[in-house]
Amino acid sequence: MTLFVYNFYENIKSIAFPRRHIKKHLNTIRFDKTNSGGVLIPEEIPKEAQPIEKKARPQFAILGMGRIGLAVARELESRGKTSVLFDRDAKKVETLKEQNFEALVGDIGDTAILEYLKPLDLCAVFILSSDIEANRKALSYIKQAAPKAQTVVRAASTADKETLESAGSDLVILPSRLEIKSVAGAVVKHVESALSRNKLQELLRIMGSSSSEKLAIVVHDNPDPDAISSAMALKEIAGSRGVKADILYRGNIGHHENKAFVNLLDIDITKTKNYSVSDYKRTALVDCAVPGVNNLLPPNAKVSIVIDHHQVTEVNADYVDIRPNVGATASIMAKYIADLEIPLRNELATALFYGIRVDTADFSRNVDIIDMNSAAFLFPYVDRNTLKKIEAPAMSTETLDILGEAIKKRRITGSYLISNVGYIHDRDALAHAADYLLNLEGIATTIVFGLAENNIYLSARSKDVRVNVGRIVAEAFGEAYGGGHPTFAGAQIPLGVFATAKDKETLMRLADEAVSKRFAAVLGIEKETI
Repeated sequence: MTLFVYNFYENIKSIAFPRRHIKKHLNTIRFDKTNSGGVLIPEEIPKEAQPIEKKARPQFAILGMGRIGLAVARELESRGKTSVLFDRDAKKVETLKEQNFEALVGDIGDTAILEYLKPLDLCAVFILSSDIEANRKALSYIKQAAPKAQTVVRAASTADKETLESAGSDLVILPSRLEIKSVAGAVVKHVESALSRNKLQELLRIMGSSSSEKLAIVVHDNPDPDAISSAMALKEIAGSRGVKADILYRGNIGHHENKAFVNLLDIDITKTKNYSVSDYKRTALVDCAVPGVNNLLPPNAKVSIVIDHHQVTEVNADYVDIRPNVGATASIMAKYIADLEIPLRNELATALFYGIRVDTADFSRNVDIIDMNSAAFLFPYVDRNTLKKIEAPAMSTETLDILGEAIKKRRITGSYLISNVGYIHDRDALAHAADYLLNLEGIATTIVFGLAENNIYLSARSKDVRVNVGRIVAEAFGEAYGGGHPTFAGAQIPLGVFATAKDKETLMRLADEAVSKRFAAVLGIEKETI
């Protein structure tokens, strides 16, 4: 038994466990004029101070941090966009860092900074300094180094505007009497619209337009309404192009509302364990992003399209649209349907609307303006009677049993609650239990887990603004096995060879200890207390 215990812990330990130490100077970068060519040099960072997770690469760059530059940075931040900021004033840069912006010191007219931007594959560059000649130089280089990036440039006069437009700027802004915040909002909205149009054209190009180019739309193993409705929307888009598509999954549609959802809307979705690459011209992952991680694809499968709203650091596909700031993948897909002006069927509208409501907990968690706008677009087409039937099915006996086990086996430390419900068949019941237990007085974070299908399945919820359960789960078990959003997350941790162990009680006890130990370490509390 001792050998079994050791091997089980070695198996669990093999899951990446990142370091938690972050020094305040982690993101400090100085612009060294004495170095040949004036390159950007990171300061020395001790090995133990490496970040616990890969920082998302900036999507936008802002050159020149005057009033308009700062307003644009804040507008992007409010929309969940990552950006890197440049200014020649070192004191201003320090102030920006104190506000948690990624900011660097440097003159935007110097090509060393622009060389730094070149490999970032930016969506857009805002060139907003008061030095118009420097702006012109920066635009000239950006158009060569990053031809796909949208460019917004500040001008001082109508003559400057015409010159910059001739030089290729996508948008030129002039001094305005309008409130700076309003200008920034309009500028960012313009850029987002342009990027969205370009993105959609790229999707259509990759998808093709022939009936012989069949598309596999793969959702995660136990798909929820967000995943299923998003896959329905992508199939609708493919159909508008003459491309046939199948929606595929491997596991089970478990939760009682989810079963009602599929049955009442008569959704064409296929359960299979025999996915064949040769049967399809292209493959899309929807509401998941990595082949082989909680989906039926082989780990090294080639994927053409990935559309998701969960944070993932590395994705390999021809087309990638991942928006962690958005509450539901269904919101992204609804916007696709609207922008492409595809006629909206009642069944699809009802499915997408319900998917958004479920993943945002009725617009109460991780809600972005895209979620609200998409819901408003869908609402007139929603079948209210069908929606009522989906939302009010009878609770299954297993869900009730798991909820009872979660309550009975709860362990509480401060505002944290963790519960091991044992062996399960319906993994979706874990989320129901985690949501329910969050209503207990004094509880701000819940973690509920159980064993099924050779895995430990886990759901976590939090209403504590200081806690990001998505990051906590990813840090505890590695991004390949878990993650999510600040208020809700999940994990699927493989048991490996130990899933065949005959002593199920011992396996359950070891799983409990392993999960509790990981969370205790990440949360910085004593393992014995949870």
